[in-house]
Amino acid sequence: MKIRAVIADDEPLARQRILALLADQEDIEVVAECADGAATINAVEEHHPDLLFLDVQMPHIDGFGVLEAIDPGALPAVIFTTAHDEHAIRAFEVHALDYLLKPFKESRFQQSINRARQHLREKAGPSTEDHRITALLEHLRAGQRGGPRILVKQPDRIFFLRSDQVDHIEAAGNYIVVHSLGERHIVRETMAAMERRLSHAGFMRISRAVMVNLHAIRELQPMGASEYCVILKNGARLQMTCSLREVQQRIADL
Repeated sequence: MKIRAVIADDEPLARQRILALLADQEDIEVVAECADGAATINAVEEHHPDLLFLDVQMPHIDGFGVLEAIDPGALPAVIFTTAHDEHAIRAFEVHALDYLLKPFKESRFQQSINRARQHLREKAGPSTEDHRITALLEHLRAGQRGGPRILVKQPDRIFFLRSDQVDHIEAAGNYIVVHSLGERHIVRETMAAMERRLSHAGFMRISRAVMVNLHAIRELQPMGASEYCVILKNGARLQMTCSLREVQQRIADL
């Protein structure tokens, strides 16, 4: 069986080196080369590769951003190529399938290929989530400044919003509407999934359809018997159906 591979690196010489090293690997077919994160995301979604050689440091969207953008069930096996320092390497050693520390030798590259082959043989199927990558992303998110990031895909660009840039989020079926810095962004993700990601970053579900950044609240205004309206610093008014005590406790815990 052919192993379909994508090479993602913003340095042309780095891509050429991997291509040259793969030339003698008869069971590996390179289906795409990418020079940036957005192109890599599109290539993975289009080609559904088995293996991804992923540079960590790329402009605009880095390697970790690429992995965040891909459905966990559709992630290929990943071999990171990186020039990160030893502290970051520890995360790869614990969670990643393999990594190549630049500049790497041909013998080390061959070890990675063999490990990838073994992983793909043992993997139950293409829809099986790679828990190594999921664990790595959680490890990295825990240390992110500004809280978790929210990926926004638009026809002409892909970018990230830091959670501390978000005022509130509204549910819209299988989508959510993210209100950030005076703009609205539609993201394909459920409210329940976003709530799990942001609950530890100061966000709270104040109704079935609305989640708010508690740091963005200016005041809680009484609307009637046991009813309150949340007023944000940007002037937005949001109906609240949860209890006042619950909101007060969450704010006190910040």
